[in-house]
Amino acid sequence: MMKTFVLSFCLLVTTFSMSFAQSAQYQGAMAKQIALLDDPANRGPEKMQEIANTFERIAAAEKTQWLPYYYAAYCYVMNAVAEKDKSKVDAIDDKAQNAILQADALAPKNDEIYCIRSLVATARIGVDPQTRGMQYGSESATWLAQAGQINKDNPRVDLLQGQSLYYTPEQFGGSKEKAKEKFELALKKFAAFKPASVIAPHWGEEYTKQLLGK
Repeated sequence: MMKTFVLSFCLLVTTFSMSFAQSAQYQGAMAKQIALLDDPANRGPEKMQEIANTFERIAAAEKTQWLPYYYAAYCYVMNAVAEKDKSKVDAIDDKAQNAILQADALAPKNDEIYCIRSLVATARIGVDPQTRGMQYGSESATWLAQAGQINKDNPRVDLLQGQSLYYTPEQFGGSKEKAKEKFELALKKFAAFKPASVIAPHWGEEYTKQLLGK
């Protein structure tokens, strides 16, 4: 009986050690890629694609973690928004949507995920604002409203709502003044915001300042 107890204890310690090592490896890999994302020098499409590829490899190894899918989606949607060739936007945005849906399946009712889902819809508007504005503008706003209901202190919600108001023509509900109010509110929330961990979403503050400066 003592041998059985010792064997079970050793197995428990070994399993814990392996899990801890894997967790530390995962945290380190994620932190490295997020640091690359935080560097403005890496915002070009080729570099963002490279970072997205790495996040997808991490996701394949860490199948229960939503953040690798989240960041892969973030990379893709940023490339979709920045793409000048409108015929290529939907294909890039489809990759963002596929990744964020996988994140959503792992972490339902998540305000950060809903912010990315809003951006995915926003990216599609740019292909043809005249025909797509109503459908995808409404979808984007719905995701942000739901994100705000989940977490009213998330500054990215106010940032993205302000961005929508800023770039939407006034005849369709846009307003530079209301956008300014949203940006100012976002900055107040950024000042109080504390990410859940070193690899949790924390982007947006500098972009908010840029938009407010306009």
